[in-house]
Amino acid sequence: MTTTYPRAERAAQARELGAQLTAAGIDGVVFGWVDNAGLTRVKSVPLAQLAHAAEYGVGAVPVFDVSLVDDSFTTTPSSTGPVGDLRLVPDLDRLTPLAAQPGWAWAPADRYAQDGTPHPGCQRLFARRVTEAVERRGLSVRAGIEIEWVVADAAGAPATAGPAYGMTRFVELSDYLREVLRALTAQGLAVLQLHPEYAAGQFEVSVAAEGPVEAADTTMLVRHTIRAVSARNGLRVSFAPVFTEGSIGNGGHLHLSLWRAGLNLAHGGPGRHGLHPEAEQFLAGVLAELPALLALGAPGVASYLRLVPSHFAGAYRCWGLENREAALRLITGSTAGQANAELKCFDAAANPYLAIGGVLAAGLAGLDTGLPLPPETTSDPAALDAAERLPASLPEAVDAYEKSALLRQALGPELYETVLAVRRAEAELYAMHTDADVIEAVRWRY
Repeated sequence: MTTTYPRAERAAQARELGAQLTAAGIDGVVFGWVDNAGLTRVKSVPLAQLAHAAEYGVGAVPVFDVSLVDDSFTTTPSSTGPVGDLRLVPDLDRLTPLAAQPGWAWAPADRYAQDGTPHPGCQRLFARRVTEAVERRGLSVRAGIEIEWVVADAAGAPATAGPAYGMTRFVELSDYLREVLRALTAQGLAVLQLHPEYAAGQFEVSVAAEGPVEAADTTMLVRHTIRAVSARNGLRVSFAPVFTEGSIGNGGHLHLSLWRAGLNLAHGGPGRHGLHPEAEQFLAGVLAELPALLALGAPGVASYLRLVPSHFAGAYRCWGLENREAALRLITGSTAGQANAELKCFDAAANPYLAIGGVLAAGLAGLDTGLPLPPETTSDPAALDAAERLPASLPEAVDAYEKSALLRQALGPELYETVLAVRRAEAELYAMHTDADVIEAVRWRY
């Protein structure tokens, strides 16, 4: 049988890990992947089946390539719908006992065909493929995604009425937040910050930067953990782009820095604000492709209810040093390791593997063409007549995506067309809905 991953080695690794997990009181393992609508899907096995799953995978219907946020399905020429099967193959290097779900462990999964060849629609394998393209140039990327969420009571109302960034929220929910912090730390995650955010009941946590695929994995693990801790406390959680109409929404801001030979290329260079030429070209490539990238990083109809001016969402196609209204914010830290760029226009409905992979592909295109970074925006772009607004609706972003030869090539025909089909179908699904209806429809889906 043809295969592109080492079956026997993975089975041996799983047996070794299984003994450790048994001693730790683990009974089952959850395998997770993220679909094109940004929803996390899972299957699980009892611990005794872990070695078999690592060797041969676990069956998963391919129709989830074309699933929508409401669990309905669209179609594409390459999708077989309910016919056929794929194999979920866990990445055992990320196998993690879940601190807030006793007896369970979690691992992200890649998707393969039944003969062991990579499934062309696998978003995680896409992110891995683009990461390897970066590494072949002698470069590396460190990345991280901010996690914002609204915590609500059992009735669905924000669980704290304290002011934005206010100590009141910590006082009212300090036990809950301590549990979140303890659970993340117990799972080996390096938490950098945990604080109240702007919207009612909203909080944010950020963790240490990692490689691109690892950062996407960690994003999913952090969200699983927050959801589990919330449930144990009788609370509900929403990562949806907008929780309340007119309010600031949940972002999924992507932080990244470009490195060569141990040097952060966003620090100490001859360009603007210490950027090295390769960093400038990389960021210029991302900025040039940003309207099309929104189809990956702001994937739903509700995303564009968040992506509005004066909401710290980065609604304008520009960049600036510490400019929180620019889509691309350059951040300068006190050391070379802290300097990085932040994409503010992405939200928490995004599949993180698609978002990160698309951004890396755009950055590589900027390097290929030596693209110059445009002039910096040093004030609020909303006050500038010349400022270019990013797409203000999902159909506008889809139009930009359809015109992107770069993303078509990077994603490959199957993944590109399934993303396009899902975006079109969701735009049609909610075309006649009011903003309030859209928010209500997706509030608890993420």
